[in-house]
Amino acid sequence: MKMDEVRSIAKLHSIRPDHLSKSELIKTIQTEEGNFDCFATAYSGECDQVNCIWPEDCFEAARKGESPVPVQELHATGYS
Repeated sequence: MKMDEVRSIAKLHSIRPDHLSKSELIKTIQTEEGNFDCFATAYSGECDQVNCIWPEDCFEAARKGESPVPVQELHATGYS
């Protein structure tokens, strides 16, 4: 999904997208929607969040290591 589309979704939730990376913005949207803020943590290429609209971007960001959460925290939470 292009960043402009992500920004539009953020604005629908009254989230100001200023100065946030794509990963940070998506995680903020996920939290606002009441979902797990797990974007870019699907390192295995698998995800059990069946209603998620971000899987393709998530898997790509995870492969690139773009999660805004430090890897040590991911290991502690079991996301990695």
